Amino acid sequence: MIFSHKKVVIFGMIHQTGSNLFNMKYVFAFLLTLSFSVVFAQEKDKALQKSNDFVYQGNSLIEDDFISAEKEYRKAISKKPSNAVGAYNLGNAYYETKNFDEALLRHIEAANVAKTKEEKHRAFHNIGNTLMEQKKCKEAVEAYKNALRNNPSDEESRYNLVVAKECAEQQQQNEDENKDKDKKDEEKEDEKKEDEEKKDDGEKEDENKDEGDQDKKDGDQKEDEEGKPKDDENQKKDSDPKNQKEKPQQQPGKLSPQQVKNLLEAMNNEEKKVQQKINAKKAKGKKVKAEKDW
Repeated sequence: MIFSHKKVVIFGMIHQTGSNLFNMKYVFAFLLTLSFSVVFAQEKDKALQKSNDFVYQGNSLIEDDFISAEKEYRKAISKKPSNAVGAYNLGNAYYETKNFDEALLRHIEAANVAKTKEEKHRAFHNIGNTLMEQKKCKEAVEAYKNALRNNPSDEESRYNLVVAKECAEQQQQNEDENKDKDKKDEEKEDEKKEDEEKKDDGEKEDENKDEGDQDKKDGDQKEDEEGKPKDDENQKKDSDPKNQKEKPQQQPGKLSPQQVKNLLEAMNNEEKKVQQKINAKKAKGKKVKAEKDW
C-alpha cells in the first residue's frame, strides 16, 4: 500500500497578485510569533535567574540569620514557583531547625515541581529523612523507594531504606502487641464486670429471701396472735397487775359474798322442805312432839 506524499511548499515568489499578499501576511505573523516566543523565553530566564539569586542570598544567610534566609527562599519560590531549588533549600532550612512539619511540606513541593530525576531523587530522599524524624517509618520506606527509582545507584538512600524497613517492622510488631494487650485488658475488664454483676444479683436474691422469711415469720406470728382464744386474753388481763388491783381478792378461810348467798338460798330451800313435811304430817292427824326428848 502506497501512502500519498504531501508536497512541501517553499515560500517563494508566486506570480498571482492575491497569492503574494497572502503569503506576505503569513510570513509576518510567523515572525511576530517567533519574536514573542523569544521574548517570553528571555523573561522566563530572567525570572529563573532572579529566583536563583534569591536562593543564593538565602544560602549565604542561613548560618547566621535564619529569619532573613527564610525570607529570601520564600522570595525565590514566589518569583519562580516551578524552581525546585527554592522549595528544596527552604525545606532543608526547616529540617535543620527541627521544624519537621514545614520541612516535609517544602520537600513535597520540591518533588512535585522537580523536572529532572536528580532533583526528584534529592527531594524524595529528604522526604524520607523528615518522615523518619517524625517516627513515620512506613511512609519513609515509600519515600526512599521513590528516591531510588530516580537514582538507583545512591547508596545512602539504599541504606536509609533498610533502616526504615526495620523501623516499620518493629512499629508493626509493637502495634500488634499493644492490640493484643488492649484486647486482653478489655476481656479482663468484661470478666470483672460480669463477676460484679453476678455478686450483686446474689446479694439481691439473699436480701429478697431474708425479706420473704421475715414476712412469713411476721405473718405466722400475727396468725398465732389472732388465733389465740379470748380466755388467754382474759388470762393476760388477769395476770396484769393493774387488773389485779381492780379485782377484789378472796382471802383464805372466808366465804365470798356469792358463796354466802348461795349457802343461804340452800338453807332456805331445806327449811322449806322441812316445813312442807311437817305440814303434811299434821294434815294426816299424827301427833308431833313439841319438845325434844332428853
